[in-house]
Amino acid sequence: MIIDIRQLHGIYLVCGKTDLRRGIDGLANVVSQQYDLNPYSKSLFMFCGTRKDRFKALLWDGDGFLLLYKRIENGRLQWPRNMNEVKRLHSKQLERLLSGWSLESSIKQSTPPKNTRHQR
Repeated sequence: MIIDIRQLHGIYLVCGKTDLRRGIDGLANVVSQQYDLNPYSKSLFMFCGTRKDRFKALLWDGDGFLLLYKRIENGRLQWPRNMNEVKRLHSKQLERLLSGWSLESSIKQSTPPKNTRHQR
């Protein structure tokens, strides 16, 4: 079975460290109890442990849960570490994350200085 991202109701990245020894029930409990989201919503929930070279994903496909596990051989994920946050992603962000790119832009908006007079 291949997951069609267009059929998902949402893609959620659980920030911070999750104990990846947890199975389906443990991860579903994290989703429902810690973040007040519905694990049965046909959404993809992604979790990362201490090491950033592997993650688990949980998906309810209508008649049961899929538990996906991926270990990256050469590289690390740019996983956000704010423990109290879950981020809703769009498909391009998921693609960027799985390609090793950060979710956040490295270019920050700046404001011009208050004194804008030009000196000659």
